[in-house]
Amino acid sequence: MTEYLVAAVERTMKVQEVILRAMARRITWWQAAEIIGISDRSMRRWKQRYEEHGYDGLFDRRRGKPSPKRVPVEQVEKVLGLYRDHYADLNVRHFHEKLREEHGTQLLHLDGSKHRWFQDERWFDLIEVLDDATRETYYAQLVEEESTCTVMAALKEVIEKKGCFCALYRDRASHFFETPKAGGPVDRQRLTQVGRALKELGIQMIPAYSPQARGRSERRFGTWQGRLPQELRLAGIKTVEEANRFLRERFIPEMNRKFSVPAAEKGDAFGPVSGRDLDRVFSVQQERVVGKDNTVQWGERVWQIERTSWRGTLAGCRVMICEHLDGRVTIVYGPHVVGRFSATGEPVDLSKKARAPRCGNDAPRAAWKTPKAKASFPRCPPRLEIRRKAKAPDSHIPTATTAAGGV
Repeated sequence: MTEYLVAAVERTMKVQEVILRAMARRITWWQAAEIIGISDRSMRRWKQRYEEHGYDGLFDRRRGKPSPKRVPVEQVEKVLGLYRDHYADLNVRHFHEKLREEHGTQLLHLDGSKHRWFQDERWFDLIEVLDDATRETYYAQLVEEESTCTVMAALKEVIEKKGCFCALYRDRASHFFETPKAGGPVDRQRLTQVGRALKELGIQMIPAYSPQARGRSERRFGTWQGRLPQELRLAGIKTVEEANRFLRERFIPEMNRKFSVPAAEKGDAFGPVSGRDLDRVFSVQQERVVGKDNTVQWGERVWQIERTSWRGTLAGCRVMICEHLDGRVTIVYGPHVVGRFSATGEPVDLSKKARAPRCGNDAPRAAWKTPKAKASFPRCPPRLEIRRKAKAPDSHIPTATTAAGGV
């Protein structure tokens, strides 16, 4: 008897009392079932177990066994996080309605594994994005190293193909979360570039704290490491480019066919991303102040902002430098794109449209000049020169030709 918890013993004693009252015909069996909170059918089974095994037959036989309806640890963390951060003043029913209406159950998991995938001295990281519920792989590619840019590329491709999801579950790596103290809780007020991009799309980031999640990830990559290197060898593949093409065309479909499971509920929890420029969202962004010579500097790189039709100079203004995933650079001031540069550093014509889309435009790494090569910029815009001519002693009210300055 000592092996059972006190609460289990107390509950079993209460159930026994109800059964004895029903057997003595002091209450009916359906009344006994209602008191215990079970169905009539379950009540008949409990009566039979009590008659066959006595008091011990009333203990829960599921003790020590995981429930087949158990919720994954990361899903629990997600729900608790939503309640703590956004819905702490809601009652249970109201909170449940919000979860169903505004927060789906689409939880994706992203992780990486460093391994000798080609069975030689070379090490590469495999980045995988999979559905936590169905174990379906949406993305898997080999990269030199897991980083901000490679993670953004993975998420961008998944969203372009499937749509927006509800939450991303990931460990506390530095390109996902700012962690003031090693091994401690993350600082949700300080966003990384990945965190900022997902926040723009309304996707929640869930940090992994539980060892169970780490164990699941290691088992998953154990399967990859036990299969992918051998498949690459059999296919005669030796380069990353060939391996990634093999992953997309053959290996990922095979993994999904063998290891994914049906979804518990029908339907698609991915949402549309209309009106969003994913090139801009998934870029490395830094805010900078424009210098007096109409240039902006980030590290050792300097970009010259050309004069626009709506403003002569942006000196002193704050602009956003967006380094895109393919090496291009976009410089944005409010709703305006004021500079575009190719991956090799050449300026790209802005054309007549100076207004940017809702979320921006173009791609990463950027064109740059050395600080010594700063281009000069006219100190006095033409408009000011026109006003000075209008105030000359021998002039009167400027005519339309004079005001146009000959333009």
